Amino acid sequence: MGLRLFNTLSRSVENFVPRDPYRKKVDLYCCGPTVHNFAHIGNFRTFVFADLLRRYLEFKGCEVRHVMNITDVEDKIIKGVAASGSDLTDYTRRYETAFLEDFRALGCLLPHATPRATEHIREIIALIENLLTKGLAYRASDGSIYFSIEKYRAAGHRYGQLLNLNFDAMRVGERVSADEYDKESVADFALWKARVAEDGAVCWASPWGEGRPGWHIECSAMSMKLLGTSFDLHLGGEDLIFPHHEDEIAQSEGAGLQPPGEPFVKHWLHAAHLLVDGKKMSKSLGNFYTLRDLLAKGYTGREIRYLLLTAHYRAPFNFTLENLAGARTALGRLDECFTKLGEFADSRSAVPDAKLLAEFTAALDDDLNVSAAWGNIFEWVRELNRTLDAGKMTPAAASSASSAWQRIDTVFGVGGKVETEAPPEILSLLEHRQAARQTKDFKRADAIREEMKRAGWVIEDTLNGPRLKRM
Repeated sequence: MGLRLFNTLSRSVENFVPRDPYRKKVDLYCCGPTVHNFAHIGNFRTFVFADLLRRYLEFKGCEVRHVMNITDVEDKIIKGVAASGSDLTDYTRRYETAFLEDFRALGCLLPHATPRATEHIREIIALIENLLTKGLAYRASDGSIYFSIEKYRAAGHRYGQLLNLNFDAMRVGERVSADEYDKESVADFALWKARVAEDGAVCWASPWGEGRPGWHIECSAMSMKLLGTSFDLHLGGEDLIFPHHEDEIAQSEGAGLQPPGEPFVKHWLHAAHLLVDGKKMSKSLGNFYTLRDLLAKGYTGREIRYLLLTAHYRAPFNFTLENLAGARTALGRLDECFTKLGEFADSRSAVPDAKLLAEFTAALDDDLNVSAAWGNIFEWVRELNRTLDAGKMTPAAASSASSAWQRIDTVFGVGGKVETEAPPEILSLLEHRQAARQTKDFKRADAIREEMKRAGWVIEDTLNGPRLKRM
């Protein structure tokens, strides 16, 4: 296949070979949102990275099965439900809908499956029963079920596959019930949490009494149900490496459901942290942005997506409003060039520029080296502009260039400029309407259309996408 990716499991760049290389079938799981609030721009770095990888695998002819879970029960959600006075479903669906709107506004392809944790309680309970039977889990005095790291290691398994753990220097054998816990502790973690008064109505029946699942077990149960007990790719932000992903491996491989010699996941990829103005995002510092905050400032999902795709996924990325303005300028250069090419290109099918596609493929085959890919693209655009300015562009060359960009943009997904002079707030509404249509929320899409109409703008839905017109 030629694609090389950094595998957190081996701490090295490896040739990526699907488990089913003949059909080129690839199973991909990405840890999705915890729907307790609006997602911030740091969250979306991971999701745009996952979308890039999926698109590139499809560009290379793979049949990708993409699953992204929805965490709709965990500690923060239960606190939010109690504070809001609403029930669990109403509370989480509001943020789930908002997330999917934002997801589409960034041009991300909707995963083939978006399973909710609350809809997989039966599978979670079955997995916990398996671990109890194997002696790798135990029941605590309060009725909660915990995974035993000591017994897991005693059974010949390695705890610490994704990172090196110094068991002598860490607090081993402690027990934690929190979904997120001190990363200095190698602790037995909760698989099932017995119901407490603070949980309110958020609980399910189980063989061990009322309660609800721990966060880590949710992903294991859902991924193995939808992708099989051993699959190709598992993605997430680097903050999930430990304990979340390490615990996923422990409970999944501890259950012993994989074919002989195969791991739970063959290849683990993690996106680095995103900083804002050189610092960790914080509301107290005033540098905390949701996608909606940025859209309200007049930026578009297309510009935000482009900026997120300019840095290598494993490199820490400093997000600034100045860089976002630069993204607008860069996209403007692309738009201007391809608008001019469109005046020359003929309507017949064209062979894409082979040199550019070869350079693009070589760059992304190198662990998704987007910086090199964009460098080649903008050098190519400079040459196209020189040819255009010299009056030497031919219809065949224009068609070849346009066709090459269309192929590349199936991977980058930044699209083209919306041909309108609509103000930023109208463009923002248009983005959210498109997102609503993609998630089949037609009631919201129609409401947004009416809001735009009241503001003096109508939408024409064409084969080439939406077109705005002033009334």
